[in-house]
Amino acid sequence: MKNNPKLKEMTLAEAVRVHGRTNGSRSPLTLFWTGSGIEVNLTGTELWIEVEADYETYEPWISVLLNGAPISRQMLTAGRYWICLFRGMSAGSVKHVRLLKDIQAMSEDPDALLQIHALRFDGDLLPVADKPLKIEFVGDSITSGEGAIGAREEMDWIPVWFSAVHNYTALTAEALNADYRVLSQSGWGVLTSWDNNPRNRMPRIYDQVCGLLSGRRNEELGALEPNDFRSWQPDAVIVNLGTNDEGAFHNAGWQDPATGERRKKRLNEDGSYNEEDLGTVEQAIERFLELIRSRNPRARIVWVYGMLGLGLMPAIYRAVDAYGKRTGDRNVSVFQLPNMTEETVGSRVHPGRLAHERAARELAGYLRGILPRAGGGSGSGR
Repeated sequence: MKNNPKLKEMTLAEAVRVHGRTNGSRSPLTLFWTGSGIEVNLTGTELWIEVEADYETYEPWISVLLNGAPISRQMLTAGRYWICLFRGMSAGSVKHVRLLKDIQAMSEDPDALLQIHALRFDGDLLPVADKPLKIEFVGDSITSGEGAIGAREEMDWIPVWFSAVHNYTALTAEALNADYRVLSQSGWGVLTSWDNNPRNRMPRIYDQVCGLLSGRRNEELGALEPNDFRSWQPDAVIVNLGTNDEGAFHNAGWQDPATGERRKKRLNEDGSYNEEDLGTVEQAIERFLELIRSRNPRARIVWVYGMLGLGLMPAIYRAVDAYGKRTGDRNVSVFQLPNMTEETVGSRVHPGRLAHERAARELAGYLRGILPRAGGGSGSGR
């Protein structure tokens, strides 16, 4: 097929819907978090996108959905270039296209970058309708979709095993006909990471656009700037943290390289959690709930937990209950996600696609009961 002489080029106009926390710029659009991307309605036969990617270790991956169905997934090499999302389709009919960043923000790669500069297409761009709900997800590797793709034998920690599509966040939002954003990082917790590092906790960076990124370029792009919460107020904030805090009880301690101070969540001789250390986790949960509420005054907050064990579930219930009683906030609750099984395990001993689908079905059902505008999408069983 010859080059299409009707192709026109444009930067990201208002007709292009942007997803995910951003620095406010569309020229270019920087995609920081997993699940971030663009959404368009197009009547043309062909669509190209100009991307710019960079990395030192962890290359970015993207997925493309056409009319709600995944049609391609690919790794992006370093550089600035054009890629074709589709061509040769019938003119006139509306194609709903969504491009998603498939991997999380890579905190350990200061060169990590994914940007969209422009589009080439024929036909017309049509507005993308607003959805009745907005949902924000905050979590760890589960919420990043680590292990949601790939065979269960795969154990390498590489970007290919992350998925923003076969992910309970996307599937829950789809089932409820909601727009959504994701803030997540593998290994991080509400108090410490899996290895007891107190810096690797999601509340520390919640107020920033993408505060876990490092490097001069990310700083210049505004990753560390305060997030504009007024521009996007969610109806619900779903927090899925605690799995790595529980893991820290069973892992070696962390030593501060600057001060030499050592951190370690302790177990009692009988294997139970040290009461003092468990209390610090509960206090961290309460503080994070206070922060989320201060930034999202009208949102329903749901702390979800499970999929990789339920060790901290009693502590989470106590913390959420204590927060509610102390503040009078009645718009907060806890929901238990279904545990991964031998049939639903994915790569890296993480929840696979089937586990995410089951979690999405149950979470969407729960949210329908507590969110007045929750509707039905096209289902969560892709």
